[in-house]
Amino acid sequence: MLGTWRWNVVFGFIGTLLTVAFSIGNNPITIMLLRSMYAFIAFFVLAYGARAVLSYILQPPVLHGEPEESDEGKGTQLDMLTPDETDDLNQMLKSQLQEGTAAQTGQAKEAESFKPLNPPQLLSQKNTQPEELVKAIRHLTGE
Repeated sequence: MLGTWRWNVVFGFIGTLLTVAFSIGNNPITIMLLRSMYAFIAFFVLAYGARAVLSYILQPPVLHGEPEESDEGKGTQLDMLTPDETDDLNQMLKSQLQEGTAAQTGQAKEAESFKPLNPPQLLSQKNTQPEELVKAIRHLTGE
């Protein structure tokens, strides 16, 4: 079951406090104490039921049919060997070398046909009329 009997006592005291809080102005003190004792007992017993339901809900599922694996040997051995891949590595280097010589001849052809971009230079006009500047600003701001 989830928790201990102390939880039941706590729930019992909560029930007692609620009963006292709601009946302090309406009932004489003897009836209030009697009802708070009944509330303590009722909440104490209800806490057992609540704990049983919570323990049933919160228990992990049991997997049937699968053998349990022992964790004793896990993580104790380290395999530091790597597979031998020298043949694959040599093959990859040869293919890159062949592609590199083909790419160098292609780069030489591209270098001959390459021409850098020559964009026109932007010029600024120093002697502009104020009316033209106002028109440009109005046009840019959308007025």
